[in-house]
Amino acid sequence: MQLKEEGYRLSQNVNPLDIVKNYGSPLYVYDADIIERQYKRMTGAFSVPQLSINYAVKALSNINILKFVKKLGAGLDCVSLNEVELGLRAGFAPAEIIYTPSSVSFEEMVLAQKKGVRINIDSIPMLEQFSERFPKTPVCLRFNPHVFAGGNRKISVGHINSKFGISVHQLPHLLRIVKQLNVQVEGVHIHTGSDILDTDVFLSATEILFNIAKEFKKLSYIDFGSGFKVAYKEGDIETDIEQLGQKLSKRFNTFCEEYGKELTLMFEPGKYLVSEAGTFLVQTNVVKQTTAAVFAGVNSGLNHLIRPMFYDAYHHIVNLNNPYGKKRIYTIVGYICETDTFGVDRQIGEIKEGDILAFQNAGAYGFMMASNYNSRVRPAEVMVYQGDDFLIRRAETLDDILRSQIEL
Repeated sequence: MQLKEEGYRLSQNVNPLDIVKNYGSPLYVYDADIIERQYKRMTGAFSVPQLSINYAVKALSNINILKFVKKLGAGLDCVSLNEVELGLRAGFAPAEIIYTPSSVSFEEMVLAQKKGVRINIDSIPMLEQFSERFPKTPVCLRFNPHVFAGGNRKISVGHINSKFGISVHQLPHLLRIVKQLNVQVEGVHIHTGSDILDTDVFLSATEILFNIAKEFKKLSYIDFGSGFKVAYKEGDIETDIEQLGQKLSKRFNTFCEEYGKELTLMFEPGKYLVSEAGTFLVQTNVVKQTTAAVFAGVNSGLNHLIRPMFYDAYHHIVNLNNPYGKKRIYTIVGYICETDTFGVDRQIGEIKEGDILAFQNAGAYGFMMASNYNSRVRPAEVMVYQGDDFLIRRAETLDDILRSQIEL
């Protein structure tokens, strides 16, 4: 779904109101045509001999989405063993999966190694343990470039106080360990954060990684992470992927010439591929005027979409039943026994009880961060592709909540 109200239909002219009639609400809908568009846009932006796009599973891990990005040609970036398992079940070969955890147990690292996936290590103690146990297993090393980038401190992961990665200042120490243990380093990696506004900030971090890469003579790939920003509202800034692709491709190809070997340029986009594809559809339960505001209360809350409360994230909201109507100012709130506010003082086409509201850019970290708070069930998910719609997850029931509980 597009940002403008007049773009309230999904791709292939699918009407989301028809989707709600078929599947009910609240409901997550993913437009796979947009995922395909974003993937092709990204692959077309970079002119390098070898490019690898590893979809960040944590953004949206429904197995049908994984199967779809596999058909597009993507690999996977996984941050947990269960994500690895999902990737394997979706048909990815172990070599197409890179496992990039943080602060996990050594036992989980061992299990991942046994699956045969690529291993990305982000601490020196873990590197020492892992290399002693598996001296012949190649690894990737994740570095912290000490660059602050991202739209929110909670999603900036490359700054000096971040838990992620091996500090660039520890490189001399790291090199001694690599030599002493004869570690086979096949890749180096950074990820500065999400919602990167300035391509120059991203490029400055890549220069840091290029300097690190020179120290390792048998690399196969360099992984620059992701964090590319998408537009959340009219006039919003987004990462100029074409400009970045042009600049980084030129620099990467020059580096490969200096290095004496063609390396794979690797990225791990999540939000960039699926955020715009997702629309969260809710129904208005009540329109309530107080002395301070006019509230539109909907049949959902922070249990389904926590990003506005957790990250102060903005999601454009459209009244699908009255997209062109006279705009009034509403504060959109949920049904949870907390202050779960989706948007404050939004100008939206006049809302009536029963109207369906669409929260746009809800494909990434929407359903994935959903919970059963207040003993509410999680919603269904639907995928739309080339004019057809497919139920890819049914809505939960109370039985699902009780399934893992043990009554005494």
